Amino acid sequence: MKPFDFQPRTRIVFGDGSSARLGELASSLGFQRTLLVADPGLVDAGHVTQATLCLQRAGIAVAGFHDFDANPTSAMVEAGRVVAAGAAVDSIVALGGGSSLDCAKGINFVLTNGGRIGDYRGFGKASHPMLPAIGVPTTAGTGSEAQSYAIISDAGTHAKMACGDPKAAFSIAILDPVLTLTLPTRVTAVAGYDALSHAVEAYVTTRRTAISELFAHDAWRLLDLHFERVLDAPADVAARGAMLLGAHYAGIAIEQSMLGAAHACANPLTARYGTLHGLAIAVMLPHVIRWNAALVGGRYAELLATTQAAPSPVANPADAGERLASRLEQLARIGGLPATLGELGVAEHDLPALAEDAASQWTGTFNPRAFDAAAALTLYKDAWGIRGSEKSF
Repeated sequence: MKPFDFQPRTRIVFGDGSSARLGELASSLGFQRTLLVADPGLVDAGHVTQATLCLQRAGIAVAGFHDFDANPTSAMVEAGRVVAAGAAVDSIVALGGGSSLDCAKGINFVLTNGGRIGDYRGFGKASHPMLPAIGVPTTAGTGSEAQSYAIISDAGTHAKMACGDPKAAFSIAILDPVLTLTLPTRVTAVAGYDALSHAVEAYVTTRRTAISELFAHDAWRLLDLHFERVLDAPADVAARGAMLLGAHYAGIAIEQSMLGAAHACANPLTARYGTLHGLAIAVMLPHVIRWNAALVGGRYAELLATTQAAPSPVANPADAGERLASRLEQLARIGGLPATLGELGVAEHDLPALAEDAASQWTGTFNPRAFDAAAALTLYKDAWGIRGSEKSF
């Protein structure tokens, strides 16, 4: 069994209505002046007002920062640092999806350690303590609240940078399924599919450990069993809770095992075309699974054993890859997600350049099958203009 070093750094508070404890939990960490990082959609939905009131009732002053978008950039992180420094904050609360959580972590890096966020690309480059922070996800997607990495785009090149450090981990993560009830169906589907991809990729990476396998496997079980339910019955709080917990478990798995070729191929699509990450993943993941199956088909079969469709035993590794890919294509269709690069507006002549970019992505180095530019080009060609399988799982 592979050696591992696993130290949870984040306290998890899960339950319906648990976000009402924000002020209490912030006080327990000594918050007095906090930066509340939340995207504009959370302002419109009223969640920012509720969070601010919770904090203020606990005697905590709040400075808000909302000037960022779905792919936070180095410039947005710097803008947040300016707000935080001007308010002399001693803590941070991140409220929202992965963009809010990652932006908050990015701000924490540069506020406490100086320089630019690009200086922290990689892992363990923060030399000074960072501010205590609380993460409150409102989507069941990235699992960023469980991770010590901030994924930030370079404002000039649009390349995604993974900036990680143990000190960047949230002190507390509040997982309140009620907060996800206001999500539009489209966001629920995109975020949920992203979480599914995290579980699948984390389960098979070369860096996987017994701990990451445990969390990734249960994440898949929760997410696969409830993805369709939250789309069909969006007010089902129990199903929402299962998705939120599944996304968090997948985030824990990523922290141990990292990701693979699907994410390596997705990042250049976001950088070059501005494609939403979850949409890029929906197109690429089934192709990566089929491509990897010769090496990790047995592990894919283990995931298949817990799918909602209750499949019969898998005869061989290639069959496992095909059936898992078909299941994920089925879920993408149910969520109304794209099946081809053509649907994302990707030009065929861009594929070689995209492949070169994909080969440089860190996540590709953990893929179970050796991944390079030639492999990436094969995957992109498979995904370009070829519709996802119409077979049912």
